[in-house]
Parts: sequence; structure tokens; C-alpha cells
Amino acid sequence: MITVFMTAYLYTLSFGIFMTHIFRIPAPLVLCIPLVLFFSEKKPPFLYAKEAFLFFLAILTYDFIGMGDRIGFFASLIVVSCCILYFNYFIGYNRRRFNISMMIFYVLLFFSAIIMVLNHFLPGRIDQLRGTLLDDTIIQSPAGLALTQFNYGYQLAALVSFLFVFTHVFRLNILVKLLAFVICIIFIYLGMNRSVFVTFLTSSFLFVVFYYRYKSIFIITAAVLFGFVSYAFIIKGNFDAKNNILTKNEGKNANYYNRVGMSEENLKIYADYPYGLIFYGKNWSDVTYRSTIFSSGLTSHNAYLMFLTYLGPFLGLGLLLSLYYRIGKIFLGVLFKIKLKENALLIGLCFSFLGVSINAFSHNGWLVSADGPTLFLYFSILHLAKIQHQKNTQEAAEIALDEYDHKLNGFNYDTSNNQRNHKLGCRELG
Repeated sequence: MITVFMTAYLYTLSFGIFMTHIFRIPAPLVLCIPLVLFFSEKKPPFLYAKEAFLFFLAILTYDFIGMGDRIGFFASLIVVSCCILYFNYFIGYNRRRFNISMMIFYVLLFFSAIIMVLNHFLPGRIDQLRGTLLDDTIIQSPAGLALTQFNYGYQLAALVSFLFVFTHVFRLNILVKLLAFVICIIFIYLGMNRSVFVTFLTSSFLFVVFYYRYKSIFIITAAVLFGFVSYAFIIKGNFDAKNNILTKNEGKNANYYNRVGMSEENLKIYADYPYGLIFYGKNWSDVTYRSTIFSSGLTSHNAYLMFLTYLGPFLGLGLLLSLYYRIGKIFLGVLFKIKLKENALLIGLCFSFLGVSINAFSHNGWLVSADGPTLFLYFSILHLAKIQHQKNTQEAAEIALDEYDHKLNGFNYDTSNNQRNHKLGCRELG
């Protein structure tokens, strides 16, 4: 029963299912609250008070005050709150539950990627299946379990970054590593998200450099040659017939969705309102009505730039740094200890989070908008770091206690009652 509820909750979180045509109650409340109420671990202290406050402040100022999206504000608040409760009270310090949650999450993302591949070859049937599994109307195809290709990009960015790193940090067979790399390339090629391609290049390059050091020169060279040969002899003559990353946005919309041009327009608006739109009493529609790029209500498709445009350099940048400070500290810590076996899962999660974070430079969804994969990975990293810290603290206390016992056993006189009371006191202090 617990596993079913876990899978159902992570399914709705990963694929952004909130309220559907059939279920009119927010899915996170229906599926997460029973886990917290009936299957929670021993009640730990509340670990995420600071993060909860920062998220509330960011969502309040960005969604509620800035965009005037009151429904979106409450929806994001529910999603974030349930995610915090899930990690804090349901998982707690239970490493087994944590590992099972990670396995379920990435299996779901892999399943979504398989759906995306099949969507290329059986568009009608798979679109119908996608609509059934999401209980909503499909907007863009081909994609996985997401209504649009943009939303699906976050799933794919999280999956390919983790899949590549996972096979290396857990030191799997060389054939498994090559198979994982080929699978990542196929998913990216058919996924039709150029931002995911950039994400994968960045995250994999950074990982290979830090993990293999001087050997990375040969690995990167081999990867470049593999890509060149694949394009020249396999892809180049065959990509015109199918939808893929090379044919996306060809034709009249090629310049319309140019990210560089849209970012330039956004920067012009930022220059006109340098302190943030909320301090001028403006919203997006008030400042874009004359723009040829934004005339239809589009944004720059850069989540961070939009956030700073609304909240300005002081409030916006302050919230960004506060939200990402602990994640950055953990990431840098494991990056320089990248070959330690106990850090393997944490390294994979960090690079997966790096992937979705880079992807947000080209799309609107991100951490503060309660994007499912991004939010889950954010708290996964924080929580795993807390679990490891608690485990290390316990082990250090046990080692100190064993040394103390060893010293006591070295004496030849009997002080049984006093020693026993003192040892019990040390165990309680831990």
C-alpha cells in the first residue's frame, strides 16, 4: 500500500498533474497527505523552515503580486508544501524509503521517454494514450507524459544527466556505460528539445572533467568523433523524413521562437524598469504591448530572467541566492570528492538538478513555479545530505563511545555502578 501511494504521488509530481477533468481535488493533497498522516517515520524535527519561508516569499511576490496569478500561487504553494512534508515526515531519516523514491522517480521518467519515442512512430495511438495517462488534452506532440514539449524538456534533462552520470559513479561495466550514452543521445535526438542538448553537453562535460581528470581529454575526443561520424553517415541523410531535434522550428516560425532575440527584448524591458516590474505597479502585459516579439503574450522563455524582471536585482537576486545557496554548497562539496563511493547517489542527483536548472534558461518552468522534476530533485539533494550528515554523526558518536568503553575496560578496579551510570549518560548525549 505504501509503495502504491508513493508511486501515485511521485507520478503526479513528476508529470505536473494537479487537477484533472475527473479528479477535482488537488492530487498532491489526495496522495501525499495519507503518506504523511498514516505512514510517517518517527517524528523528526521540521528540517525545512528556512526553505519553506523562502519559497512562500518567492511565490507570493512572483505569482501573486507580480503576475496577479492567484490560482497559480495557491497551486504552487500546495505542490511545494506537499513535497516538503513528503521528505520531512514520510521519508525522514529512512534511507530505504529515500532510495525507493529515487528509483520510482527515474523509472517514471524513463517510461515517459519510451512514450516519447513511440510517439514518433504511432502518433495517433500514443497521443490518445498520453491524454488518458495525464487525464487532460494533449497540446504538443511528439512528447512524453507532458502536455507540451516544453514541459517534457524538464523530464528529459533530469533523466539523461542522471543516466549518464549514474553509470560512471557506480562503476558499471564499460558496455553499460556505452549503452547508457547511446540511449541518452537517442532520447535527445527524438526529444526535440535543443535546450536539453545544451544541458547534456554541459553537465556531461563538467562531470567527465572532474571525474576522469586528464583522461577526460581522450573521452571527450572520442565522444566528439562519435557525434561527427553519427551525423555524417547516419543522421544527415535520414533526418528530413522524421520529426527530431534537427528539424524543429524550421520554416516561418524559426525566427519567431529564437531564444536570443526574445532574451534581448526581455533585457530591454528590464533596462526600462531596472528595479523590477512589481515596484512600478506593472505586469508583463503592460510593458510588452508594443513589442513585435511579445505581441502575442510570449515571454523570453528564460525563467531566471523573467524572475529578475519582475522582482528586480535586489529582491529577485537575493531570493535566488538564498534558495540555491545550500544546493550550491552541497554540489561543490561532492564535486571535489567525486570519487568517494558514499557520494555516488548524491553526485548523480546534483548533476540531474544541474540539468533541469540549465534547462530553465530556455523555458518558463523552474523551481519557484513548482516544476515537478526540479522541485523533487531540489529537496532530494537537501534531504540526502541531511541523511548522510545524521549517519556520520551517529557513526562518530559510536566510535567515540567504543573508544571510551575500551579505556574503561583497561582499568583493573571495580567501579561498576558509577561507570555504568556515566556510560548511560554518554549514550543519551550521543
